[in-house]
Amino acid sequence: MILAAAGQAVMLADGFSRLSANAEPSALMAGCTDVPEAVALAETLRERALRIDRYMQEVERRKAEISFAEKQLTEKLIELRKLKQQVTLGNQGQSQVQSEDIARLIAVYDQMKPEQAAMVLSNLPPDFAAQILARVQPETGARIMTSVEPGHAAVLTSYMGALRAAGK
Repeated sequence: MILAAAGQAVMLADGFSRLSANAEPSALMAGCTDVPEAVALAETLRERALRIDRYMQEVERRKAEISFAEKQLTEKLIELRKLKQQVTLGNQGQSQVQSEDIARLIAVYDQMKPEQAAMVLSNLPPDFAAQILARVQPETGARIMTSVEPGHAAVLTSYMGALRAAGK
């Protein structure tokens, strides 16, 4: 008599195999109902088969969840890479525009009379004025600095030194 649960390997369409445990039909137990050990064993095997089926269903459900989550993550990753590329291109364009603006501003200060440039720079924030002074032609910068009052010139000089130390 066969009292054990039968394990069957079933090949799915995607090529993965899945075990399906099935208890033997009750017809096979018809002649064994008077043997308590056989009945208990058959019941135990039937319960195991049911647990295995529930477990396999849970595994399949989790596999589907993981597959869905993986698909969503892949889509998000692609979207984030596209956004990063757009931001990078935008930053490069913005940086180039800023560099061109600064170059024009420096050219304007190079063309101004030193006294006028000194008056304008004295009204700007010291860190910004120091950046301008650090980028104008050295002779122009020296003439502008001589036109700035000594206390403000000292502040601008310290900012320019900090800029050079920072490598800007």
